[in-house]
Amino acid sequence: MGKKRKAKQQAKRLVDADIDAGRGVARELHDHPVVKAAGWLSEVADQPPMVAINLTTIAVGLWRSDARLTRTGMRMLVAHGLATLAKAVIKANVDRARPKLFSDREDHRPKPGDTDEGPQNSFPSGHTAGALAVARAVAREYPDAAGPAYAGAAAVAAIQIPRGTHFPIDVAVGAVIGLVAEAVVARVLPEAA
Repeated sequence: MGKKRKAKQQAKRLVDADIDAGRGVARELHDHPVVKAAGWLSEVADQPPMVAINLTTIAVGLWRSDARLTRTGMRMLVAHGLATLAKAVIKANVDRARPKLFSDREDHRPKPGDTDEGPQNSFPSGHTAGALAVARAVAREYPDAAGPAYAGAAAVAAIQIPRGTHFPIDVAVGAVIGLVAEAVVARVLPEAA
């Protein structure tokens, strides 16, 4: 068996396991009251609320004449923006039905496409990308806040699976996007001396 064929079979098995895990967890838990409440709370990582948080951080920093807080807000805003842009480019080119649709298995496989509908845009998780980008930006400026920042981002990411909005691979790729976006911002906006 050729290497290419073997790699395709391994990728198919991984995606099948991802589909089974995502649909199974969502089927069991998406209606649970705790999942519904946590899912509602995780909407803070959606683009409009996150942009508002980032801009509020900048405004408070400016109002208090706190250069570090202002810089943190700028890092948060730019990292979130870059993560959102990367996520949007991928979503515009990949179709994948969300787990909560419980569609045909083929609908849940990532494939090239240009469907611009929420139910077909599972891959990758934008909430996870944005939350991780912002958490890392906060942790970079305020290392003592790293634990709570990462815990909040991890909670946002983790709840996406039982609420049926994303598969595990969607969340993992969203996390990588968020961390890479913030790392790029860190190279462009170096820390103050």
